[in-house]
This record gives sequence, structure tokens and C-alpha cells, in this order.
Amino acid sequence: MARGEQSSASDAFLRVLRGLLRPLVRTMIARGLTAPVIYSLLKRVYVEVAEDLFRLDDKPLTDSRIAMLTGVHRKDIRTFRAEDDGSRQTRRKSTLLATVIGQWTSAPDFTDGTAPIPLPRQSDTGPDFESLVRSVSRDVRPRTVLDELLNAGLVSETSDGVLELRPEAVVGTGDTGGKEAFFAANVGDHLAAATENLLADTPPFFERAVFYNQLPPEALDQIEAAARTKAQTLLEDLNRQSSALHRDNADTDGPRQRYRLGIYFYREDTAADAKTEEEAPDT
Repeated sequence: MARGEQSSASDAFLRVLRGLLRPLVRTMIARGLTAPVIYSLLKRVYVEVAEDLFRLDDKPLTDSRIAMLTGVHRKDIRTFRAEDDGSRQTRRKSTLLATVIGQWTSAPDFTDGTAPIPLPRQSDTGPDFESLVRSVSRDVRPRTVLDELLNAGLVSETSDGVLELRPEAVVGTGDTGGKEAFFAANVGDHLAAATENLLADTPPFFERAVFYNQLPPEALDQIEAAARTKAQTLLEDLNRQSSALHRDNADTDGPRQRYRLGIYFYREDTAADAKTEEEAPDT
């Protein structure tokens, strides 16, 4: 690509990026994060991505190579590479908790056919929380997982020591920490899929959306209600299928992968005279 064409393409993507950043910046301001804090974080993420995804012949990159790729000063790069901010560990923990909740809501041993059953911490006569966690991973102590779920308000414990999965674990937690974890996981994976589709010649991931404007609010109420019902059914069906496949392949050898399917619905007011190509009939 010629220098002029590359500059034009970069300028065009900067306009796209500005639109993507607006809702994020709104969230940052609402959370009290100032621009200098985000500048530092952005530089750190630039270094992490360069290290993870832009290696040459699978060899670690030098500080100079990272500086050339990212524009981050080598002094900052040395500092970032010597530190561990715990972000990778946080992502692994969130994935484990989500998988445990998924098993609890779908695996036959831990449901009554329609809903998750209360579980004792340990039991010699039936399903318990320890066996639930062991069905997902034997690398983490069940007590550690339970503490995380209790702290997040996703599990409650009765006076006689029985554990119950709270509704927030299925429909989304209402506490700030839980909502931020879901925000990071869901939006992060959606952006990752969209990025792969943008950069690849043949988009590898399914990514579709329905868009209409100039509809009255009453019509959108109907659409939103239908979307919630159908989306919830789809997610529950796939959760049951994924749980069964997870159990069937628990003892098989070979590589492992993860997936996330997210569904969202967004609505807002539009100007009365706004016209877009989506309103035009198919040709």
C-alpha cells in the first residue's frame, strides 16, 4: 500500500475509532478515570498486545521492536514488562466462575430438570458444591471458587449450610464489581470477534445485526420483548448443549478452546427526519 493510501486508510479508521471510543469514554468519566490514567493504561495494553500477537518466529520481542511497533518509549516498556497487573489472572478467574455457574444451571446432576438445585458444600450421598467445581476444574480448590461466588453475591448460604445459586448469577449480577466483569468479558470478546472479521479476508466469526429506525416506541416495545424471550431461549439451549459436550469430553485428550455467544439489544431516540439506507427496500 502506498504511503498516501496508508495515510488515508489510517485517517478513515481513526474516524471509526472515535465512534467506538465515545461510549467507553463516557464510562471512564462516570467511573472517575481521567485521561492521564487512561494514557498510561493504553500504553501498557499496546505493549501486552505487541508481546502476545506480533512476535517474529514465535520469539520474544525486544524492547526496541516493541517501541517501533507501538510508539511507546523503551523506558515505559521495561517498566511494564517487569510488572504484572493481574489482568490475565482476572480473566481466567471470570471464565472459571462462569463455567461453574453454567454447569450448575444445566448439568443433570445439579438441576431438577428446569432449575439449579441447592447444594451442600460436601455430601457423601448426593451432588454437592465440591463435585460441581471438580467437574469443571481440578486445578482450583472448591473453597476458593465458593468464596469468589459468595463475595460477588452470586451464591447465598442458608443457616444449615446449603448453597443456593441466586437469580443474579443467571440474568446478570447487579453489584458494581459483577457488572464490570460482565462488561469486560462480553464487550471484550465481541470486539475481538469484530476485529478478526475486520482484519481477515474471509470473516471467521458469525456477527450479524438487525437495524431499523423510524419506528414508534410502542413498536420497539414489542420487538424488545420478543428479542428477550427468543434470545433467552437460545442461550439456555446452547448452555445445555455445551454442558453436555463438556461432560462427554472431560477425559479426552487434545487442545481446548473457549467460546462466548453474546446477544444485545439497544434502542434510542432518532431525529424525525433521519433517513438511512436501511429504510430503502431491497433491490
